[in-house]
Amino acid sequence: MTGCRSGRRSDSGPPAVEVEGRAWRAVASGCHAPCRSLDGRTSFLGGSQGGQVAGILRIAGVAPYDAEGLNFLEGMGQQNIDEFGLTLQGEEAIRPSNEAEAVGLRNTDAAGLIEGMATLLPDVDRAVLTAAFGEDMVANFAEGFRTAVDGWFDDALAFVAAWGFSLSEIAVPTFVWQGSEDLMVPFAHGQWLAAHVPGATARLRSPRPPVHRRWCARPDVRRSPDDDLRLIRLLTLIESESR
Repeated sequence: MTGCRSGRRSDSGPPAVEVEGRAWRAVASGCHAPCRSLDGRTSFLGGSQGGQVAGILRIAGVAPYDAEGLNFLEGMGQQNIDEFGLTLQGEEAIRPSNEAEAVGLRNTDAAGLIEGMATLLPDVDRAVLTAAFGEDMVANFAEGFRTAVDGWFDDALAFVAAWGFSLSEIAVPTFVWQGSEDLMVPFAHGQWLAAHVPGATARLRSPRPPVHRRWCARPDVRRSPDDDLRLIRLLTLIESESR
């Protein structure tokens, strides 16, 4: 999820939307504000630090960096591998790289976006980054990096940090969605999470298009820089399409 990924750090988080009587909020690095559902509990997309969580939906999300039995970088595109190499050296190393890359991402078009993310995009992603959806993604990058890249390197630093809890502690319904062609978050991450989160419901799709992009590739649900949570209104649709 990208609720706070690109631009400034945020403590307020994106707005909640209600689906089937429950409020949902996207939670990313730096986004810790809870939202209350009608039954008084909290539901999150992604993850949470603190609060009473009613459920978790993990879409194309990485496993812990130190996950036992998982090669974290294997299967990632070269740009991800290079970025994590810098990330392990700390903010002083990764920030200049992010800032330099953001210059191009603020001022590009769909073709330039595909070229700029060449090692991270499988054919199925390239196919949807065209026309209206490609323009929408370009607009999201431009808005996300308009003032800063803090959210970007905050994410990267969080990815390699300890999670601070054991997966065995998770006691709420958890859903893990992952596509096999994803070069940003390899399929093995979804498999690992599905195997290690108690009672997780897995939607591991191969060779279907990677969830990383497929949920956004519909002209009637174009994302806005102000509200990524439009995704939630499509949960049942995506679920039916993935069967």
